[in-house]
Amino acid sequence: MMARWSQLAIVSLFIVSTLGLAVSQPRDGCTSLNRRKSWYALSKLEQLEYIRAARCLINHPPITGSVEGAKNVWDELHRTHIWQGNYIHYVGHFLPWHRYLIRAHELLLQRLCGYNGAQPYWDELGDYESGSIHEAAIFDPVFGFGGDGGEDGCVQDGPFRDLTLHMSRESNHDNYCLSRSFDQQWFTWANRSNIEECFVVTEYNDAWQCYNEFPHSAGHAVIGGVMGDPVESSGDPMFYLHHAYLDRLWWQWQQADEANRLTAIGGANVPPQSILNLVGLHGPDPSLVDYNGDEGDTTTLRHILWLHGIVPNVTVADVLDLGGEVICATYE
Repeated sequence: MMARWSQLAIVSLFIVSTLGLAVSQPRDGCTSLNRRKSWYALSKLEQLEYIRAARCLINHPPITGSVEGAKNVWDELHRTHIWQGNYIHYVGHFLPWHRYLIRAHELLLQRLCGYNGAQPYWDELGDYESGSIHEAAIFDPVFGFGGDGGEDGCVQDGPFRDLTLHMSRESNHDNYCLSRSFDQQWFTWANRSNIEECFVVTEYNDAWQCYNEFPHSAGHAVIGGVMGDPVESSGDPMFYLHHAYLDRLWWQWQQADEANRLTAIGGANVPPQSILNLVGLHGPDPSLVDYNGDEGDTTTLRHILWLHGIVPNVTVADVLDLGGEVICATYE
């Protein structure tokens, strides 16, 4: 697994941080913002309630009927990230697409599993500056997500130690464990200087690549295992806290110059061939490109975000305002 990470993720990937953020106000059609907090800002009871709801999704029957082989909602979420995995990374819609996936996950927790809170995020910078990934409280077996994998890589403790994943790159009928392989060296990519470097970038096309390169990579690679594979990573429940953290960083960047950045978008809408070559592809599935809404090879506000029918299709323009009708959230 580490070899596959080294080949794919080092090319460039991801990022995370905490810099200070003005609280957004609800927009039209969004009367009560989902107030997303750090995992560490939740009470013990709130942490247990989130874990209960996350386990509920793993056990809830499929809702779309469109994902062949899906045994539960978790499989449906996992499959949509896998199937689009070589199309939603290294592109301008990387950040908007994952923002909408986080919202879809949040909605499912609330509507299917009675969760009354908002999607929390993992304060990765805080944990990096505090010390070893092995000591991070978010991996507590009771009030967290369980810890590292054992000799076989499978997570040995915590609420997701029995999680069996069915979706993989190769099949919709797989059976494999939730694996992790903590590696402290990758956590250095989440350092404050990398985050600040991205924060001061002025153009979106440069900013998303900066956020993709270091902190995003850090969160995936330091956990390793399932999270260490950019495409299959959404099988680990930690994925949504990691990407909420990345989304928070992007929102902070947007708010730093809201007049110019709130609707800023750009970048290629198909990954560079050099990236696709690493996974043996000549290009993304044509059916993904055909519907994308862009007239050329650049990501635009019209670009369509599609999540396998789990939630309705929206455009990039619909998700750029975090406090708008579609996402209806703020970060604390």
